[in-house]
Amino acid sequence: MTVDAVDSVSQTHDPVVATPYGAVRGRYEDGVAVFRGIPYAAPPFGARRFRPPVPPEPWDGVRDAGEFGPTPPKPPYSEAFARLLADPVVPGDDCLNLNVWTPEPGPGARLPVMVWIHGGALTRGSSAVPVYDGHAFARDGVVLVSINYRLGVEGYGLFPDAPPNAGLRDQLAALEWVRESIARFGGDPDRVTVFGESAGAISIGALLASPRAQGLFRRAVLQSGPPEASERDKVRRMVRRMATRLKVPATARAFAAVDRALLLRTQADVARLSSPILGGPAFGIVVDGDLVPRDPMEALLTGGAPGVELLLGWTSEEYRLWLAPGGLLERVDRLGPVALAGAMARCRCGHEVPRGYRAIHPRAGTADLVGQMVTDHLLRVPLHRLADARPARTPTYVYEFAWPSNVPGLGACHALELGFVFDTVEVPQAAQLAGPGAPQELADAMHAAWVRFAVEGDPGWQAWGASHPVRIFGAGAPHTVLGPRDRELTLWDAESGRPGAPLSSPESAPSPRPRRPRRVMAVRPSSWPPLPPRAGGGRSRP
Repeated sequence: MTVDAVDSVSQTHDPVVATPYGAVRGRYEDGVAVFRGIPYAAPPFGARRFRPPVPPEPWDGVRDAGEFGPTPPKPPYSEAFARLLADPVVPGDDCLNLNVWTPEPGPGARLPVMVWIHGGALTRGSSAVPVYDGHAFARDGVVLVSINYRLGVEGYGLFPDAPPNAGLRDQLAALEWVRESIARFGGDPDRVTVFGESAGAISIGALLASPRAQGLFRRAVLQSGPPEASERDKVRRMVRRMATRLKVPATARAFAAVDRALLLRTQADVARLSSPILGGPAFGIVVDGDLVPRDPMEALLTGGAPGVELLLGWTSEEYRLWLAPGGLLERVDRLGPVALAGAMARCRCGHEVPRGYRAIHPRAGTADLVGQMVTDHLLRVPLHRLADARPARTPTYVYEFAWPSNVPGLGACHALELGFVFDTVEVPQAAQLAGPGAPQELADAMHAAWVRFAVEGDPGWQAWGASHPVRIFGAGAPHTVLGPRDRELTLWDAESGRPGAPLSSPESAPSPRPRRPRRVMAVRPSSWPPLPPRAGGGRSRP
């Protein structure tokens, strides 16, 4: 059956669009055409288990795309995190699927496209999370695509008998589907912006640096995740520990024979004590000589992804998502000097760094000092260096999300900005993290900036340069501050010159950028929200 588009203007019938593999029928929802669960690759099970994705089997007739497709296998969040983070499960094998929200389903619209890659430490999450609803983007003239990809050991296990980075290969296959198909949904394949948070941003960093992904997108947004590659041994330890518990060889063939539910329980048990702040074995993207031919940060610091415009940023208190649930903040405070010593080991730094943080934040508790140190080391320092390395002819924009959650203890934590970016703060699942009464005006401003970046390549503030302009999304109107993290980051510049000191994260140590005196600005205005610990000085601009 050949169908180009049916009733793309009239909304009296469900919209139907042809893809390269068959036609799909979506739904009109509040003036937007929505297509859910469209397969972009074949189910990755049976003979395709732990293998690179392959195209889906074509289908006859019109496939219904009214509901979210199956989600990849994943363990549930712990009870403490499940109260804060929604992660629905849709059963089924056909989990390599995507969703499209479009205001004009038809080949003549040529609208900008945004492709969302979700986070979740490469072990959890999916495109079915209600916070990621794409209606607001489509309402504002953007075709929004969100994707699923393999997670955990299925997507990032490192085996001697299977190619690595299967989950990243899924993402590449989804972007290739967008290139081939999105025009039929009203999108312009030459105006694609990829955006992702946490593990999604780390994935985008790898795709930016991958020769195989070149030309698939024009702009990229990295939210709370730097380009990096994990140490292969770190990933192998996860697989070996699982193999030991399962009493099977550490091979893809042996793991494929294990019951899926048992495999997920074992993965969750092995990963229980790991976290971005505390470290430990974890799944991650590795250099594979193929899709990821070299460390992504090294590649981008030396001219990779020329011409791709970037939007980069973080939240003010990333670490609170990992330390607040379960009472870790209080425990770290009680540990005092022992916790600081652990942070020094995690960051491989000398005593000068925690002393400097104490001088900058004299009223901060130990947990806040440790959290900010590790966040800066693993996230802000790499993103600053990436912004510094980008040529002036390719603009880079930097933001900080500083609004504190109304959930006690969370502050401006990791992932809190997502409901604001998607303009879904009224969704109950967004309120799990933000609490009641999240400011709609902040969602309006942040969402509009992301839309403007996708449409024009300019989110609405000064591009990165020597004065280090950072757009602050917090209490009150968004404003630009010059060098808000410069005092802390100067400590890491000095540390990078210490013999034997790493230059960024333990997982990825790129060559340093040329150091230059940082411009440290005056104290920020009193309108800045009182978040502990207070960020370094900066001068506000409207």
